Amino acid sequence: MSLTDTSKSANCLAMSDVLNRIGDKWSVMVVGMLGRHGTLRFNELKRLINGVSQRMLTLTLRNLERDGLVSRTIYPEVPPRVEYNLTEMGKTLQQPIDELWNWSAEHHMAILDARAIYDARESITAAAQPRKIAYARG
Repeated sequence: MSLTDTSKSANCLAMSDVLNRIGDKWSVMVVGMLGRHGTLRFNELKRLINGVSQRMLTLTLRNLERDGLVSRTIYPEVPPRVEYNLTEMGKTLQQPIDELWNWSAEHHMAILDARAIYDARESITAAAQPRKIAYARG
């Protein structure tokens, strides 16, 4: 199926479905870290991804596994060893995520500057407009 025709409902649903998974920050971080470091254990991933909670990492890995982007290997040891890596399909996301990562790093300061300019302009506009006061009928 080609997603070039956005007038078709199925195409919009497909795009929305995929972006909901790979568009959240934790999924991007997990795919990025697995792409850069290869096979990792849970605690290694948790250390590499600043700010992710154990629960959020667990849910993210489970969803990425469900979607076929991450594979989980359990080794029958005591204690059990579990490792995660990108599947072949997950590896195809590595380049777009790396590009997004690099774009973010390159443009972050410009975005912060644009936000500051916008916020300053909006606060001046809001201050210049008269306030609307609602009166209660008694």
